[in-house]
Amino acid sequence: MKLVNIGFGNMISASKVVAVVSPESAPIKRIVQESKENSTLIDATFGRKTKSVIITDCDSIVLSALLPETLAGRFNGKEDLAPEEEFDE
Repeated sequence: MKLVNIGFGNMISASKVVAVVSPESAPIKRIVQESKENSTLIDATFGRKTKSVIITDCDSIVLSALLPETLAGRFNGKEDLAPEEEFDE
């Protein structure tokens, strides 16, 4: 099982991830809201702005403060050089 850092030391199993998407579109906002209402939302942003939404195969939705491009690189085995905890507030 490969675990991927999604920010601030939080890990997710790479084999469970279906998609990593931007939170800006209306359909994704609806998915996040429905997940919140169904108690299947996992917020891993530590109070920061949500920059990506991770959709899993077990119907859980995970919010991350890292960009989708950064997460995609991590899922593909490439690490970014800057620490993920350095964000604009």
